[in-house]
Amino acid sequence: MTNSPNPTGSPQQPPQDPQKERVKRFLWQGKIAPAFWTVAGVFSIVLNVILIVTVLILGQQLFVLNDIVENSLIGGLYDNFVKMDEATIVTSVTVEDTIPVKFDLPVTTNTTVYLTEPTPIYGASVVINTGGLSINAPADIVLPAGLPLPIALNITVPVDQEVPVVLEVPVNIPLNQTELHEPFTGLQDVVSPFRKMLGDLPNAWLDTPFCKGLLGEACIIIFNIPQP
Repeated sequence: MTNSPNPTGSPQQPPQDPQKERVKRFLWQGKIAPAFWTVAGVFSIVLNVILIVTVLILGQQLFVLNDIVENSLIGGLYDNFVKMDEATIVTSVTVEDTIPVKFDLPVTTNTTVYLTEPTPIYGASVVINTGGLSINAPADIVLPAGLPLPIALNITVPVDQEVPVVLEVPVNIPLNQTELHEPFTGLQDVVSPFRKMLGDLPNAWLDTPFCKGLLGEACIIIFNIPQP
């Protein structure tokens, strides 16, 4: 069986794809202006979608960066400046020195001394009454060694000495009562405004004005936010 020739005498065109025809008619209607606005609209939609996705990704990274800067960097600096101002120095200081001691020491007391050797006494008054013998005359006598003699001392002893001193002195110094208090509080005042500013920024999508109110549920679904 043979195909009948084309009555017009021109070659037969292959059938067109309907989907391609619809796309072609959508982009080109035979006029430049509608085709331009159609292409521009499609390009604008694609570009906006890309920008929205980029903003969402960057926003999530900004939340992470804000948390790191607020809590780890600025917040960490502020908290450590506060702790430094409230800290105390607790230690022991070893003191090694000599102290000059010079004064007069009065001594008044009754005591007993012992002779270390025989001691002669010349012209002593000797009184002896024994039996029918009575003697009362001066004489030279010798006191034996080891003889105890009770005496009353009333003297002044000069003291002039160098006394060595070795001490462990405990030290407890609160830093907020020293000259370091002012620079520590100054550093807190420098960091505090940045800490407050970062603390007022949102840390998640639910904290943004965009996700407040009726849009909160939509944000939970879109950003896959876990429920508390």
